[in-house]
Amino acid sequence: MVGAIDVATERIETPEEVAEVLRKARQFVEADRLYPCTNCGMAPLSRSVARRTLAALSAGADIVQRELSA
Repeated sequence: MVGAIDVATERIETPEEVAEVLRKARQFVEADRLYPCTNCGMAPLSRSVARRTLAALSAGADIVQRELSA
């Protein structure tokens, strides 16, 4: 599991920022063993921020998945 989202702030990462974290993690972990996630629980975040954060996490993972499929 790779914490690609920082839940200690309400700043929403961009999908490209998430993808960059995942690319760096791939230096150490095979793609099929890499699980993108937050760096901790999302309880401190408002529901709105949490939803947008998860959308960015998903979009960033999609970017890397498309790169791997190319």
